[in-house]
Amino acid sequence: MDTPGAGLGYLRGYNDALVVGLARATPSFDRSSVVAATGLTPQAVSKVLARLAGDGLIEPAGVRRQGVGKPATMYRIVPSSRFAIGVHVARTGVRLVLTDLVGEVLAGAREPLPADFTPAELLDRIDAARAGLLRREPVDPARIVGMGIGMVGPLDHAGGIVRDAHRLRHWHDVPLRELAQERLALAVHLDKDVTAGVTAEAWRRGADFRDGALIMVESGIGAGLWLRGAAYRGAHTNAGEFGHTVLQFDGPRCVCGRRGCLEVLHDRAVDAGDVPLAARLLAAGVVNLLQTTDVGHIVLAGADLLRHRKVYLDEVSAAVRQEVPRADWLTVDVSVSALGGDVIAAGAAMQVLNAAYGRPSLHGGPGR
Repeated sequence: MDTPGAGLGYLRGYNDALVVGLARATPSFDRSSVVAATGLTPQAVSKVLARLAGDGLIEPAGVRRQGVGKPATMYRIVPSSRFAIGVHVARTGVRLVLTDLVGEVLAGAREPLPADFTPAELLDRIDAARAGLLRREPVDPARIVGMGIGMVGPLDHAGGIVRDAHRLRHWHDVPLRELAQERLALAVHLDKDVTAGVTAEAWRRGADFRDGALIMVESGIGAGLWLRGAAYRGAHTNAGEFGHTVLQFDGPRCVCGRRGCLEVLHDRAVDAGDVPLAARLLAAGVVNLLQTTDVGHIVLAGADLLRHRKVYLDEVSAAVRQEVPRADWLTVDVSVSALGGDVIAAGAAMQVLNAAYGRPSLHGGPGR
C-alpha cells in the first residue's frame, strides 16, 4: 500500500539505518567515527552522509581539527526532520503521543473509549485524537514516518492481528494493522502494549538495559521482555502474558479460562481494598519471572500501579531482596517508569522509528 509521508521504507538501505542509529546515540560524529562504529568503508560512509544530509536527517556541526591535514566535518542528527505517532490502546481509552526522530515526546492527546468498543470505534477515536494532536503540534505530514500501536493482547505481532484480546468481546482475529493503515493512510506498526513499553525503557536507558522486563498493571497485568538487547516476542509473537501465570491451583476463574492466575488474584485484592496484598501478589509473580529469565531490570508501570507506586515499589523491591536466592549475586534494579502514563505510546512511536532507522546501539538493530 502506498502511504504519504516518509514511510517505513524511507531510507535507502541498511547502511543508512546504521548511521542514523549511531547519530541518535551521540551528540556529534564525523566520518571516521562512523567507519569505526559500523565497519563500513570510508567511501560508503561518505555517500551515506551525503544522502542523509540531503534528506535533512543530519546537518553539519562544525569541524574537528587533529594534527595536520584537512579538518574533519562534524555532523549531528536533526530531531525535527522526522516524527512518529505512538498509540496506547487500553480498555477504557486511547492515548497518543507525537515524538521526534530521537524519540522525544512533543505532545500528547487522549480519547475515552466506550465499554466493549469495536474496531471501528477504536479507529474513530484514534483518528480524532490524531487530529487534535496535530492541531496542537503542527508538523509537516510528509515528515511523519508512521504510527505505532501498543495494543492489549493476546496479539500476533507478525501478522498484525489481535487475537481474542482479554475482556474485549469484539476482538477475535481482527487485522488491526491492515485496518489502521487503510483508515489512517499511514504505515502502521502493531505490537503488544507491554512490548512497546519495554522498548521505550530500552531507548531511555541505553546499552545498560540489555536484559529487563516492564511489568504493567492497567486493567490487567502483562510483562514486556527485553532480552539480549532486543524485544523478545516468542515463537508466536505473544510473549508477555505474565498476568496469566498461575499462583493458586484452586483459585478463582480468570478471564483467560484458567484458575488462580496472578491477574485475577491481584484484581480481587484491589477490589477488596487490600492494595498491599495486591502488591505482594505482584511481587511473588515478579520473583517467579526473575527465576525464569534472570533479567537485571524490573520496571513497574501502568495507570493502576502508578496510583499506588510506593506500595508496589516497596513490595516488589523487598521480595527481590528477600526471596531471590543469592540476591547479593543475582542483583536486580527495580524502578518505576519515569515516562509515567506515556510509556506505552512513546514506545510504540519508538518502534516505528526503529523499524525505519534501526537501532545499532541497542545490540543489533530492530528487535525480533
